[in-house]
Amino acid sequence: MSPRSPTVCAMSIRRTDTFVAVGALAAIVGATYGNISWTGPLERPLDPAGLALITVAALSLVLRRTAPAAAGVVAAACAVVYYAAHYPGVFAAAPALASVYTLASLGRRRTAIWLSLAMSVPVYTLMALAADDPVAGNWMPLLTGWLMAMIVAGEVTRGRHAYLRAVEQRAEEAERTREEAALRRAGEERLWIAQELHDSLTHSISVVNVQAALALELLDRKPERVREALVAIKESGHEAMDELRATLGVLRRDDRAETGLAQLPRLVSRAEGAGLRMAYTVRGEPYAPPPEVDLAAYRIAQEALTNVLRHAGAAAVTLTVAYDPSAIVLTVDDDGEPGTAPPGMGLIGMRERAVALGGAFAAGPGPRGGFSVRAELPVRVAA
Repeated sequence: MSPRSPTVCAMSIRRTDTFVAVGALAAIVGATYGNISWTGPLERPLDPAGLALITVAALSLVLRRTAPAAAGVVAAACAVVYYAAHYPGVFAAAPALASVYTLASLGRRRTAIWLSLAMSVPVYTLMALAADDPVAGNWMPLLTGWLMAMIVAGEVTRGRHAYLRAVEQRAEEAERTREEAALRRAGEERLWIAQELHDSLTHSISVVNVQAALALELLDRKPERVREALVAIKESGHEAMDELRATLGVLRRDDRAETGLAQLPRLVSRAEGAGLRMAYTVRGEPYAPPPEVDLAAYRIAQEALTNVLRHAGAAAVTLTVAYDPSAIVLTVDDDGEPGTAPPGMGLIGMRERAVALGGAFAAGPGPRGGFSVRAELPVRVAA
């Protein structure tokens, strides 16, 4: 539901305050004519002038929220004149009390206090100058108490409204934070899925393309070797299906794919089947890294070999994994051409995987020619 416009809210406030003013007028007139209160033996009958003062004071409540200070001044002035003329009843002060309460509830405490003084000082001055002291049953000496009570009640109401607004703001902020967190998690999931599909399927499809090209080349010259290429294509297709099934399994909250440093020999074997001369070296004492490091190392090696197959035209590739107590360093060096193509999604994805773990990534021409990829992935090994 959309929030109401300021114009609609102002009309609703004005309509409510009009009902309050009319109700107050009816109640004050009825209570005064019913002699429910008494202001002393000098009371005079309520005539049209007194009734006009009550009416103006009561109708000033129409403006008690849109112009509370003006409404309070009018109500207080009418009450002072009313009591100075010795009209009966104490209820003529009710509109002024309501204005004091409204001012305090709106946070205008100082104005409420000044309005209370502006009303009570003249009234008590009139009582002090009177020939007779207030007699029992005269409610006017209680005016100061009622004015103070209105200020306190207004402050309590203001505090309660401020508390409710703070609660609502906290609830809205919490809801907004939850929505932002959900959107962020969804974005991270989409990026993860896109990266996994790119790394896994691109490698398998690259192997299929290489083997298919080899099969076409050997079909006429050495048909007996075509079978080997077709078997490699079949195996790569199965690998691609397994990778895709595992990635989709993550979306169903299944276990992640069997990928990690332990699977690098299989990755090397597939690269050799695609025609590369592979050298795989392990340095240091192997250990089981955290799952996120294990997966990142495998994907970086996979993408680096995919780039060699697709772009480098290399014949020899060296894959080295160095196990350090604080990090795993992965390097892939080839003897192909560095190339002039701008960095693609592969290099960007490898860099993002390394940086996301707090590591470092570098890719570029090797010191002895070819192209070199180096990723340093920090780990925390349990003691």
